[in-house]
Amino acid sequence: MATSKAPDTTGNPGGSAEPQLPGDGLPEKPRTPGTASGSAAKKAPRQRRVTITDVGTAAGVSTSTVSRVLNGTARVDPELVRRVESAVAELGYRPNAAAQGLARGEAGAIGVLVPDLANPYFPDVLKSVSAVARSNGRRVMVMESDEDAASEHELAEDLMRCCDGVLLCSPRMDRTALIDLSLRGHPVVLVNRIVPGLGIPSVSVDFYGGMTLVCGHLTQLGHRRVAYLSGPEASWANAERIRAFDAAAAFGVDVTVIPCGHTARHGYAAADAVRDSGVTAVVAYNDLVALGAVTALEESGLRVPEDMSVIGCDDISLDDLPSSRRLTTASLARHELGRQAAQTLEALMTAEGDTEPRVIPMELRVRHTSAPPAVPAR
Repeated sequence: MATSKAPDTTGNPGGSAEPQLPGDGLPEKPRTPGTASGSAAKKAPRQRRVTITDVGTAAGVSTSTVSRVLNGTARVDPELVRRVESAVAELGYRPNAAAQGLARGEAGAIGVLVPDLANPYFPDVLKSVSAVARSNGRRVMVMESDEDAASEHELAEDLMRCCDGVLLCSPRMDRTALIDLSLRGHPVVLVNRIVPGLGIPSVSVDFYGGMTLVCGHLTQLGHRRVAYLSGPEASWANAERIRAFDAAAAFGVDVTVIPCGHTARHGYAAADAVRDSGVTAVVAYNDLVALGAVTALEESGLRVPEDMSVIGCDDISLDDLPSSRRLTTASLARHELGRQAAQTLEALMTAEGDTEPRVIPMELRVRHTSAPPAVPAR
């Protein structure tokens, strides 16, 4: 606790304190009238915010009339509109956007539900969603399910209660839950999930086409036995990858599916199963899994790609992991995915939205972790 000490007057016959000097030992300069310094300085009085009541008083109308003019919720006499607008301009009144939205029955926000915010994939999507939302005067509310499919339905309901529209990004919930949400009459768009027969617009990446490109690349290199490190079981994108690998038999590629996960730690742990499978190449659910597998394989003495080719998916750039920039991967335009998803939701909220699925193609980025097998296949 700080204490203050009275000036020492010892030895001063007049009993008055010695003049106090500032820290530099020099006499203080005279202060300009009306100014203060140091701890004695007083903060300037805070300017009072202009309220809707002030506008009504200046315009000579009720606050409810001001509200109707500003929100456009009812017809108002043109002369009253002119007086209100004049008072608003003269007083510099700035309406509360959230309050205006509520008056119109809108929240002024969109909700986004994602399975895992720790995955760099989703923040990139969210950046584009946020940019589109801002351009339309909306805010963004984000919720995470932490890869828990059972919690998604409740979280989506929460977003519906406080948002004008909802993006379900890579939802893991089953078809029944999605049907229930679609019957609420609330604007909803699916991102990276296509459900045939469900009247919800969707914007997704062509994971099937992307994995077909990967299989073609491995076939051209001479690989015939390949492992796939599978992602979350409830992931539609994961199912699309597996569907592409099932069709890869036509290329003469035998794919072994190894249950794995969606993080680098999962990929690292799956390396033993990859080595034991006798494959010459491994395709991972995403780049994080691929990087984890690369680390474990190289620690065990295998060379990538000389002894084992490794291919990821998503084309995630991690500045603190230089290895991510040498990874052969199936690339997708995450910013474009977010932009189209947000635009689709905005159209749905403001007009009749198109329910035809939008599909964004993938591209193969051949870098330094894929090469012909050490022993050519026979």
